[in-house]
Amino acid sequence: MSSTPSVQYSITVRLEAPSRPTTVSELTQLIEQSGGLVTALDVNFSDADKVRVDVTCACRNSEHAEEIVEKLKGVKDVVVGKVSDRTFLAHLGGKLTVESKLPIRNRDDLSLIYTPGVARISEAIAKDPSDARRLTIKRNTIAVVSDGSAVLGLGNIGPLAALPVMEGKAALFKRFADIDAFPICLDTQDVDEIVRTVKNIAPVFAGINLEDISAPRCFEVEARLRAELDIPVFHDDQHGTAIVCLAALGNALKVVGKQLGEIKLVMSGAGAAGTAVLKLLLEAGLKHVTVADQKGIVYAGRPDIELGSTLDWVARHTNESGQQGRLADAVRGADAFIGVSAGNLLTEADVASMADKSIVFALANPNPEIEPAIAARHAAVVATGRSDFPNQINNVLAFPGFFRGLLDAGATVITEKMLLAAAKALQGCVDPSELNATYIIPSVFHPDVAQRVAEAVKKVARG
Repeated sequence: MSSTPSVQYSITVRLEAPSRPTTVSELTQLIEQSGGLVTALDVNFSDADKVRVDVTCACRNSEHAEEIVEKLKGVKDVVVGKVSDRTFLAHLGGKLTVESKLPIRNRDDLSLIYTPGVARISEAIAKDPSDARRLTIKRNTIAVVSDGSAVLGLGNIGPLAALPVMEGKAALFKRFADIDAFPICLDTQDVDEIVRTVKNIAPVFAGINLEDISAPRCFEVEARLRAELDIPVFHDDQHGTAIVCLAALGNALKVVGKQLGEIKLVMSGAGAAGTAVLKLLLEAGLKHVTVADQKGIVYAGRPDIELGSTLDWVARHTNESGQQGRLADAVRGADAFIGVSAGNLLTEADVASMADKSIVFALANPNPEIEPAIAARHAAVVATGRSDFPNQINNVLAFPGFFRGLLDAGATVITEKMLLAAAKALQGCVDPSELNATYIIPSVFHPDVAQRVAEAVKKVARG
C-alpha cells in the first residue's frame, strides 16, 4: 500500500460550487489537508451564481480516494458529480491497437496487399521459409506469453486478469524499442499444454517473452521452449531482473569502493527471479553469497530440499560455510543484500548489523523487504523496485533493448554472454561523473538505454 499520493490512484472529481472568489482554493485546501495532492484544475462552466470545476488529485490508495470524495460531499453548497478513476480510464478498451502499415485506397492497393499479389509472397516463403523474417510481421514481432500464475505482487490471478499487465508490457516494447509485441494469455497452467501452445503459434513471432509464470514450472517451460524452438526465448522475470540487478550492483559497488569478487552478499528469495539473479552474479564473478527463502538459510543437506531441484542447485553453489538459521543471521556482517521475495522481512536492526558501507536492494513489490527510508539510516546505497524512490530496479531498462538486439541480429538463442553484455552496457549508461548513492541506475526514460543494450547484445549475437 502506497504511503504517499501516487498517480496510480489519481481521480478526477467534478464539483459544482458557489462562484465565490475563494471557492476553488477552499476545495483544493480541503483535499490537501486530507492528504491528497492536487495536480490539475479545469473550470468547464461558470456564471454569476456557480462554477463547475474538474479537480484532479493523487491519492494514497483506493480507500483514501473514497475518503477525500466523502469529505468533499460534506462541504456546504458543494455538489459532487462524476468521479473518474484515471487508471481505469486509461485502460478503457485496452492499451493496444493493430494498424496496417499500408493504405488500402483502391483496387491496385488491394491487389498488392491481398489477393492476388499476396499469393506470390506466400509462394516465396513456402520455397524459402527464412523469407518470413523479411516479408512478414515476424521480422519485428514477439509474443508476450503468460498463464497468469505469478502476476506482479498479485499472485495467481489467471489469464484474463493478467491481460492488462501483458498489454502494458507490449506497450513498453513499442515505446522503448519500436518492437511490435502481442499479449498471449493462456487459459492453462499445465506445462505440457503451455509448451505445445507456444510452439504452435511460434511461426508468427521472432521471439518469445515469457512473463509472470510461477516457479518452478517457469524453469521447465523456458528450458523446453529454448530446446524446441528456433527463435529466442526470454523469461523477463528471471533474465530481465538479473540484468538490471547486476548493472545496479556494479555501480553501487563503485560508490562504496568494493569489488564484486570480495563482498559477502545475501539474497532473500530463491524463486525464478532470485535464482536467475544469483546465476548471473556468479557468472560475473561473485564468490561469497548466502541465500534465504521462506524456511530460512539455504544450505546443502537441508532436509526439505529435493535432490536435483532448482533449490538443490542453489544450495550447492552458495553458502560455502554451511551456515544455518534465519535471514537475520545471514545478513549480519554482509556487504550487500538483494531481496526478491516479500515485504517487511528485514528490520532496521538487521541492516544496522551489516558491514560498513552496506548496500540494500529491497526489490519486493509493492511492499519492499524494508522501507527504503529506514534502510537508508544505516546502508550507504538503497534501491527498490518502486518508481516513487530513487534507484528503481525496473526490468524495462533491460527487455526492450535486449530484444531489439536479438531481432536486429536475427538471433535464435540467448546466451549468458548476451546477458552479461547487456548488464555492462546498462551499467555504463550512468557516467562516472553522475554516479552517486541515489543514482546508480539510469532512468527508464534515459534516451540511450535501449540503444546501448541493443548494440551490446547484437555484437555478442553476431560473434
